Amino acid sequence: MDEIVSSTQAAAGNDELTLYGELATKIVGVQYYCGMATAGEYIVMKREPSNPYDSNAIRIDNVAQQQIGHIPRRIAEKLARYVDSGWVACEGCLAGSIGPFDCPLAVNLFGPDPQTDAGKQLIDKLKADKLPLNGLRQREQEEKKRLAEERKAAAAKGKGKARIQSSQNAEYANQSGPPTQSSQPVMEELLKMSQRFNPRQAGSAVDGLGMEEENLKNMPAANKPQGIKTDMLPYQLQALQWLLDQEDPQLPPPGSQDPVQLWKRDRSRKDAFHNIATNYATMQTPTLASGGILADDMGLGKTLEMISLLVTDAEKNGKGTTLIVCPLSVMSNWSGQIKSHVHPDKMLDIYIYHGPGRVKMDSEAFKQFDVVITTYQTLATDYTPKGKGAASDMPKRELRKDGLYSVDWRRVILDEGHQIRNPKSKGAYAVQALTARSRWVLTGTPIVNSLKDLYTLLRFIGITGGLEQMDIFNRALTRPLKAGDQSTTYLLRVIMTAFTLRRRKEMAFVDLRLPDLEEYVHKIKFTEVERRRYLALDQQARKGVEDYQRAGKNSFQQYSHLLEILLRMRQCCNHWQLCGERITKLMEQLAKFEKQKKVELNPETTKLLQAKLQLAIESQDDCPLCLDALHDPVITVCKHVFGKQCIAQAIETQHKCPMCREPLADIESTCLAPANEGGDEAADDEMDLTESSSKLDAVMDILTATKGKAEGEKTVIFSQWTRFLDVLQARLDREGIKYCRLDGTMNASQRDASLNALEHDSDCTVMLASLGVCAVGLNLTAANQIILSDTWWAPAIEDQAVDRVHRLGQKKECRVFRLVMDGSIEEKTIAVQQEKRKLMQLAFAEREGTNKREKVKTGRLADIQRLLASQPSV
Repeated sequence: MDEIVSSTQAAAGNDELTLYGELATKIVGVQYYCGMATAGEYIVMKREPSNPYDSNAIRIDNVAQQQIGHIPRRIAEKLARYVDSGWVACEGCLAGSIGPFDCPLAVNLFGPDPQTDAGKQLIDKLKADKLPLNGLRQREQEEKKRLAEERKAAAAKGKGKARIQSSQNAEYANQSGPPTQSSQPVMEELLKMSQRFNPRQAGSAVDGLGMEEENLKNMPAANKPQGIKTDMLPYQLQALQWLLDQEDPQLPPPGSQDPVQLWKRDRSRKDAFHNIATNYATMQTPTLASGGILADDMGLGKTLEMISLLVTDAEKNGKGTTLIVCPLSVMSNWSGQIKSHVHPDKMLDIYIYHGPGRVKMDSEAFKQFDVVITTYQTLATDYTPKGKGAASDMPKRELRKDGLYSVDWRRVILDEGHQIRNPKSKGAYAVQALTARSRWVLTGTPIVNSLKDLYTLLRFIGITGGLEQMDIFNRALTRPLKAGDQSTTYLLRVIMTAFTLRRRKEMAFVDLRLPDLEEYVHKIKFTEVERRRYLALDQQARKGVEDYQRAGKNSFQQYSHLLEILLRMRQCCNHWQLCGERITKLMEQLAKFEKQKKVELNPETTKLLQAKLQLAIESQDDCPLCLDALHDPVITVCKHVFGKQCIAQAIETQHKCPMCREPLADIESTCLAPANEGGDEAADDEMDLTESSSKLDAVMDILTATKGKAEGEKTVIFSQWTRFLDVLQARLDREGIKYCRLDGTMNASQRDASLNALEHDSDCTVMLASLGVCAVGLNLTAANQIILSDTWWAPAIEDQAVDRVHRLGQKKECRVFRLVMDGSIEEKTIAVQQEKRKLMQLAFAEREGTNKREKVKTGRLADIQRLLASQPSV
């Protein structure tokens, strides 16, 4: 029988829908249901258009997909057309105890923003059919109350504003332009001219959700396995015991009321178990997840902790093959760390499964090794379900059992596991389809943008009881949290405690004994020529904001133009040649075809589209479909930018652009990737690499002062632009300073050579590094000084880059210099970053009612306005 899921699972962006009303009804035909039913238990509603007795039938299942019954015919007749048309999404829960023939049921009706045309039409339809709208009425009352409270708070607060203030006596890095050749900077003087700065005063959204620090401190510890030669710290041995316990979970014994992975013994029914998240009860023994989420701070030794688990398990239980999936940049780190920490006579056999020339292997071949290391990209390539169909149907199709999918793995470890946070991406489908006894996620950021990130991780490790279904997850967690429900915050804490271990560097019991980390904002003055160029761009940006607001929020052209000007302002702060005549010519060319809905691809339009794509990449724009940072970005012939996996799925299912509805036949003929691997701007015009800038001179001042301070100090210089790294590289060549480089254009062997040079070549004192590449999974403890040469409003990547240096294994005191041009957009950026660090993640901060995609753009515009507002004179 054909079924259409009519719960929130069927509605795109279902966590953004608005509650219209609650319908009190019942489930009929329950006399045929053999399972248990509990008041408050979540249910799943399914349409049965092919039901031979009633084409409007709506079936009710429990979270284990067992049928309970149907809703009454007269109610189904009203609801069916709403569900079939996609006008509403339905969620329900049992409203009382099950009787001989029926059971009370509460059904919530969700729909689009009531302020939109679709929402207003839906209200009229629901009124005509006498379906409830009590949810909207309650929402209106709460909104009035909230606005009244905000006005009252604003009146009490007055005109006070919180902002980062520089010292009244702040000095500048170059008070009268570039330094003369006779002046030799001294580190102590540079530090005096820089402002002390602690950027990480606010923790991440998950820091308050796991175990309390006292409980973490008192966790039991395992003995160090004989096969590990590295001394392990006490908190690492505690982690090892937690890992072992998580791989062998036990249900609560009879008489216990403590939950294990949300399952409790039912008080009223012997041998029954009750899930505290979904209220689902069963007489069958629940399946528990083997594994979890290891979310320790970067630099605490997650890799060593996991290696110790592999060695301990091998000592106790014999050989078993572990699959490690990681980004390309950290493949060599895993093999190197295993060789570094494991005794030679207990060494694990490692196989790297990666690259176009890899040999397709079967189960027996893989099982010869203790550890197989691969990348997310390779895994996605091996993931080939049989048959054809939409990308969203991949999990339903039969899987080809070859390559990585031919093995029943002892365990699967996802390093930087937040990369699968989009639950509908091919990468998420690919890891979910693996067969393994235990499943692990390693990440310092289990929640990046919203609770949807956490859902994907919990689904991967094998949570049971209903939360593995997106509609139930939204019903139990996402929507109540957005509404500010305190009991749901408690439930989220229980979930995090059950599946996640997170310790932070600053916790007293961790006692890393890390050397001090001092962070400075180092202000630099423009020269007169630089100042004039910057002010011209500043005027353009202010006009751009006005033009965008006048044109209306749907003006994609004006918004893109505004982002382009802001990019030029940021680049001008580093070196005016980064935004030379090339940008002006480009803007003129882009304007020529901006009014065309769709362009024909030829060498000229390809170049222009790729230039527009580059703007989105360098502006750190978000994918409009998943609302995450752009991932594997592409641009369509209708000039919209998406993550490749997201737009590929949309084209496969709709054959239209989700933004403008222009027809798109396939991704190969209608989408373009960036012009080069590094994702940096194409260098059509030659830069004069001998010409300096104030910021470049400031970098060299710091390097010169470092050389005079102490032997053996090394510096990592981060920039978002490879062209600025090119300028730095030319200057280092002229100064005779030996360096290595790490950016997105380099392959794995070239990256490994650079990392080796930084660690082992005493003459190599500088690494030039792309910020994006170095924010993921690298160990740069050979350096002890960091220069952040440019910055933007998303602070997480900078924090991660700093943690690559200041982490376990660091022996020297560390310094961070954030280079900021005085009176520029960079100065305001620091304040915006501080505000963002203090905000809870999107899942906890936003409220229902506004379309999330529009919120993202509105929030970005607000950031831009803050950056441009009342800038000090330069």
